Amino acid sequence: MPRIELKTPEQIKWMREAGLIVAEIHKALREAAKPGVTLLELDEVSAEVIARNDAQPNFLRYGGFPATVCISVNDTVVHGIPDMTKLKEGDLVSFDCGAYIERGGQEWHGDAAFTMIVGGDGAGTAEARRLNAVTEDAMWAALASVATGHRISAIGEAVEETVEKNRDGSWTAGIIEEYTGHGIGTAMHQLPEILNYRARGISSRIKKGMVLAVEPMLTDGDIETFVLEDDWTVKTVDGSLASHWEHTVARTENGIWVLTAPDGGEAGLAPYGITPQP
Repeated sequence: MPRIELKTPEQIKWMREAGLIVAEIHKALREAAKPGVTLLELDEVSAEVIARNDAQPNFLRYGGFPATVCISVNDTVVHGIPDMTKLKEGDLVSFDCGAYIERGGQEWHGDAAFTMIVGGDGAGTAEARRLNAVTEDAMWAALASVATGHRISAIGEAVEETVEKNRDGSWTAGIIEEYTGHGIGTAMHQLPEILNYRARGISSRIKKGMVLAVEPMLTDGDIETFVLEDDWTVKTVDGSLASHWEHTVARTENGIWVLTAPDGGEAGLAPYGITPQP
């Protein structure tokens, strides 16, 4: 029976190398994602960063996926395939990025996602800004729970508590249930599966050496989704906006370390009273 892969401190350092490459991809995409730029041009930006760091793309050809990055615009939740679509000011666009390096005769993977509004501060609708802020908050609360929680279920509880805390009158973000976080290490997707909502039953204990990809996906409406004929692109049925945030986090000897954040998660974890422990 498959087991959850626990990493040594040296292996976590290798994953930090991969994570910093993913962080560099994020930085390059943030700078390049402007009105008029095509999604294929942004995939080229991702590919260039990966190649420059002597790394490999873990999304390209994964299950037949044709690009190095998933780019999901507006009502696309996840797994959007880059094409000749041009970004417009106010678009809500998610970038799910990954890369791996080879150390010690094995692959070591990094995986992280962020969502932005094209055009910078003040662009987009108030609804898009609200949804994106709540989703990012949910991710950081979920990451903090890896330090404070005892079981994997604490992650989904933290996401749901954040969504409930951010109810605004009759509005509340919808939590996508079909797509989950996951373990990561010598492969991009490993055990355990990480739900983004409360669930009954006993889940695995959070242990030293676990490395997890925590990734809430929220919508501004109903949570029902469908997949396009390309067998990848996931969209909301009601056309509502979607936001996706993700980081790879390690449970270390003394706490947690966000491997895909340049500062190790220091700024995002500070409101929870948590300091990263490399």
